[in-house]
Amino acid sequence: MPELPEVETTKRGLEPLIVNQTVERAYLHRANLRWDMPKHLVTTLSNQSVDKIQRRGKYLLIKFEVGTLIIHLGMSGSIKVVGNGTPLEKHDHFELVFTNGKRLRLNDPRRFGAVLFSKDGTHSLLDNLGVEPLSELFDNEHLYTRSRKKQQNIKSFIMDSKIVVGVGNIYACESLHKAGIGPERKANSVSKKHYKILTQCIKEILLRSIAAGGTTLQDFSAVDGKPGYFSQTLSVYGRENEKCMQCGSKITRIIQNQRSTFYCKSCQK
Repeated sequence: MPELPEVETTKRGLEPLIVNQTVERAYLHRANLRWDMPKHLVTTLSNQSVDKIQRRGKYLLIKFEVGTLIIHLGMSGSIKVVGNGTPLEKHDHFELVFTNGKRLRLNDPRRFGAVLFSKDGTHSLLDNLGVEPLSELFDNEHLYTRSRKKQQNIKSFIMDSKIVVGVGNIYACESLHKAGIGPERKANSVSKKHYKILTQCIKEILLRSIAAGGTTLQDFSAVDGKPGYFSQTLSVYGRENEKCMQCGSKITRIIQNQRSTFYCKSCQK
């Protein structure tokens, strides 16, 4: 599933290609993804210029004067910008054609993504999102303060989008390993000192992944079609029974909340 680094990589790739460009026409190549795509986009976005692109959690926000196009990549989605004459690929479900001859296409094989629209830039899907992990609001106090009454395991806690957005399964595993915190510990049992360390680890892991273009484990690719390379530097995720790069012990895999968790029993307490 594309997580924060993959969506941020997509956003950065799109900015120089579509900001200040004018939409000639929008195409809905199917009626729905996770939800129905607004049919009015065909007329609403016609002759509209892209003002800017933002990211909120795992949502891409493409801003126009008339409102905001909200895109979620779902489980397997990706966005590419191609030239006129480029044949549609299977699972290209949404398309913006620009007057400069470029086309933005959302490809989503599993159709868990979303294309939505908001006139004022607000939406119920965005209302309850937590702080951005790369912002100043995600400081050394945030996780500690929010965790004091939390009995859930620490991994689920930092993956809660109401607490902090964008720390998906891969990045939670990697951050906890780097911070030396066991994934089964209760959130309220972790000290302020270790939450400070974890906060910095989350920021570092996410920034490293963004710099590498995200993590490609199955089918994510960036706007230019290139895969992300952060998977080549993963310390624990997907490495069950392989040696820990820090201590040489075997990496363990367990199931938490129906998701695989990878960690080192020796390094993480």
